[in-house]
Amino acid sequence: MIKRIPLIWQLYPSFLILVLIAVLATGWFASRAMHDFYLDQRQQDLIERIHIMMPQIQAYLDPLNASALDRYCKQIALEIPMRLTVLLPSGNPVGDSEADPGRMENHLDRPEVRQAMLGQIGSAYRFSETINRRMMYVALPVGRQPVRAVVRLALPLTAVEEHLLSLRGRLVVGGLVIALAAALVCLAISRRITHPIEAMRAGAARFARGELSHRLAAPATQELAGLAQAMNQMAQELEQRLQAILRQRNESEAVLSSMLEAVVALDPDEHILHLNAAAARLLGTDEKQLQGRSIQEVVRNRELHEMIRTTLDQGVAAQADVVLYRPGEQVLNARSMPLFDADGRRMGALLVANDVTQMRRLETMRTDFAANVSHEIKTPLTAIQGFVETLAQGAVTDPQEAQRFLAIIDKHAKRLTAIVDDLMQLARLEQGDESRQLRLEKTAVAKVVRTAAQLCRSQAEAKAMRIDIQCDPDLSARLDAELMEQAVVNLLDNAIKYSPEKSRIAVTAGAVSEEIRIAVADEGIGVAPAHLPRLFERFYRVDKSRSRRMGGTGLGLAIVKHIVQAHGGQVTVASVQGKGSTFTIHMPRRA
Repeated sequence: MIKRIPLIWQLYPSFLILVLIAVLATGWFASRAMHDFYLDQRQQDLIERIHIMMPQIQAYLDPLNASALDRYCKQIALEIPMRLTVLLPSGNPVGDSEADPGRMENHLDRPEVRQAMLGQIGSAYRFSETINRRMMYVALPVGRQPVRAVVRLALPLTAVEEHLLSLRGRLVVGGLVIALAAALVCLAISRRITHPIEAMRAGAARFARGELSHRLAAPATQELAGLAQAMNQMAQELEQRLQAILRQRNESEAVLSSMLEAVVALDPDEHILHLNAAAARLLGTDEKQLQGRSIQEVVRNRELHEMIRTTLDQGVAAQADVVLYRPGEQVLNARSMPLFDADGRRMGALLVANDVTQMRRLETMRTDFAANVSHEIKTPLTAIQGFVETLAQGAVTDPQEAQRFLAIIDKHAKRLTAIVDDLMQLARLEQGDESRQLRLEKTAVAKVVRTAAQLCRSQAEAKAMRIDIQCDPDLSARLDAELMEQAVVNLLDNAIKYSPEKSRIAVTAGAVSEEIRIAVADEGIGVAPAHLPRLFERFYRVDKSRSRRMGGTGLGLAIVKHIVQAHGGQVTVASVQGKGSTFTIHMPRRA
């Protein structure tokens, strides 16, 4: 078993080095104290010399004898290696041992002079521009209240600095030796301490990168070994918790991704925290590009923003249908509710939206269909009922009038039968009635087109109209011939009804790329662009009065659409008002 060494025995040498450094620092501070003491002694010596010269200087001041005072100052310079300056209260020199007082500047701004003017002993250390040396200055006042003059002695610090420089040199050499020894000791100690710590840092970095299965080796130090064990245990527990969190997140993501509803989590500032795939598809952008953005920036809808704001401000759920326009109309049933964190505090709002565009459109179509069916059936029934009542009231006694009434009743009964037949056929086509499955057989397209044209020939001839057919005789397709004939007949019937007399109807059939196209073009009144999207809806009429006068049920084009869709194709229309319309059946080519 590896013996664990307490951390203190590794830290002790470092403390020893700190003690040595403290001793060296103490010596350095001691040398500084000696330096300051030496300077203080020199300053005191200057003060004593000024006191010795003070009586003689006072004699020249009362009365003032400037020339004699200046000569006295220069004579003093021959006896002592110091500079003597006498200043008047105005700060102007009146005597100086090394310069002409008349050429010297005012000294009132000197700190030692200002202190002396206040009746105190002034002192300062600075470089003298006059003699180009670093000096120690000491100034004493002559007289008090008021100060009659200031006597200042200046001592060059050259000798002092040379002595201190020698001392500092010895200190630097000794310090370098000690620093080198300390560096070697610290290096050895640092390597002993930092090597296991560095290994643990590298292991922690691997933990941070997600390598939680990695385990740290236990160092020889007891405390670090305990730390390594704690980190290994932490990594193990963290790995288990992360796996549990990942499982929960994957389950949540799977649930959110499989939801048809769009789910968006918002923070209190209406920024997107999270959203599912359905929400990203609904908003038409990638999930990563939406996270962090404001919902007001992503969706520009006032009703939606007010609903979210109500939930965020009041903490209540809200629901409404909102309409988006991009590029077409899209209806969303949106619900917003407060979003809470694990502690039950509100942290934002949760927005859930369903795309109910098709549902609302179907509801509208159902309502319109019910109203249209009621209207279309009620019209012939009302007419039949009215003429029957007329006959019952005695009109039957007039054979000619009774015959006319019966003809009208027969006409409306046939119209009612046609409406019911068309509705039943539409119902069978929409529900995929098993009793009438498509009988897909390889059939010549030309045969289907010509048969349909033949069935409509009498109607066309009644209006002196010509039906021209252009079709490749070798063109064939797998289709239900009976249903496709009916689709073409409905298109031809529609073209004949809404085209003027002596006009031309062109029927063309051919293969284009991977589809077969059958087009019916007329020279009729045409359809306005606003009506084209709804032209194939049941009972939808561009001109209701004209359509009823023509005798149509309003279901012909809807039947065409469902027949073509049953064949896996689609029907389109292109129209120009006053010039005619072209209805085209598109069917995929089948082997």
